Amino acid sequence: MAAVRVSGTVTNDDQCAYIKIETLRGKTPTEIHSSLMEVCGVETGDRSIISRWAQRFREGRLSIENDPKSGRSRTSTDDQSVERVLQILAEDRRMTCEETAYSAGISRESAYRILTECLHKRRIAARWVPHDLSEEQKCRRLEISQLLLHRFREEGNEFLQKVVAIDETWIRDFEPELKSQSSEWRGKGSPRPKKFKRAQSNVKQMMIFAYDCKGVIMTDRAPTGTTVTADYYRQFLQKLRCKMHANRPDLLENSVLILHDNARPHLGKDVRELLDGYSWEVPPHPPYSPDMSPPDFDLFPKLKINMRGVRFSTLEDLSASVTRRVRQLNSSRDLTGIMDLPKRWNAVIRQKGDYIEGL
Repeated sequence: MAAVRVSGTVTNDDQCAYIKIETLRGKTPTEIHSSLMEVCGVETGDRSIISRWAQRFREGRLSIENDPKSGRSRTSTDDQSVERVLQILAEDRRMTCEETAYSAGISRESAYRILTECLHKRRIAARWVPHDLSEEQKCRRLEISQLLLHRFREEGNEFLQKVVAIDETWIRDFEPELKSQSSEWRGKGSPRPKKFKRAQSNVKQMMIFAYDCKGVIMTDRAPTGTTVTADYYRQFLQKLRCKMHANRPDLLENSVLILHDNARPHLGKDVRELLDGYSWEVPPHPPYSPDMSPPDFDLFPKLKINMRGVRFSTLEDLSASVTRRVRQLNSSRDLTGIMDLPKRWNAVIRQKGDYIEGL
């Protein structure tokens, strides 16, 4: 039986015979694998191989011996082996190194050498993306990035200093910790700490944030149980202008650039007329693009990081915590999202409009 090793007195044939008996009794490969793990531990055969043997026994195979192979086993990285591995990857890129070796009829060491040294492959986990972008949407992201980057190169930092980014987010009474936040220093051989999933409650409040390169200018809490409508957003912009008269008079002397996404409240007729009346420009923003929106990739993660893992008993406590955190961010000048926009636009261009990460 390929890839099933000897463990103590349990031989390859013993494991294969056990697979045959338990398969005929109606056990699944997963159940068989778990039972073998109890006895053989790490020497248990790979689950995928157990599954293949179980399939053969269900189809009527009697022998527990490997089929004889013509000639000696291939263990080298010859051109034929490389071509075979390449064909296997073309059929299924999720194949493990052991499965690839088994399918190609070569050793695991040869399969690994072919994958890494000959084909220059490496295993990469899938990443979560906000949306399955169409080619048209990628082109739109690319065009807008090129347009805004061109303006930045012409106007310099003055262009970024006129940007006011606005967005809404739900603030909840409990946000779970990130995986990285729960890591601990442990001694060698110590068990990993366990983390229990805690469901979020319905205690939440919609908040609007407006910030520029100097920090948060204004926050607003929508009434409990409501979301932001076009009329509410218009009122927010009116309050924002008053706030800017008090705290950002120099900003109002220039042409303010309101950077917000394409949510319906932001596109209402009354909102557009108000912005036109203020002579505030709205740069284009592509749909489904939180990686190009400073609140999404900068403000909100930094705002919520210290609140994760903390259960707030009331909305008042939650609001007070948000206020304290905003003051901390403003005093520390940690909000760099707007000044980082050119780097983001460049990255989108390099990705030909696709999502970016790791910046």
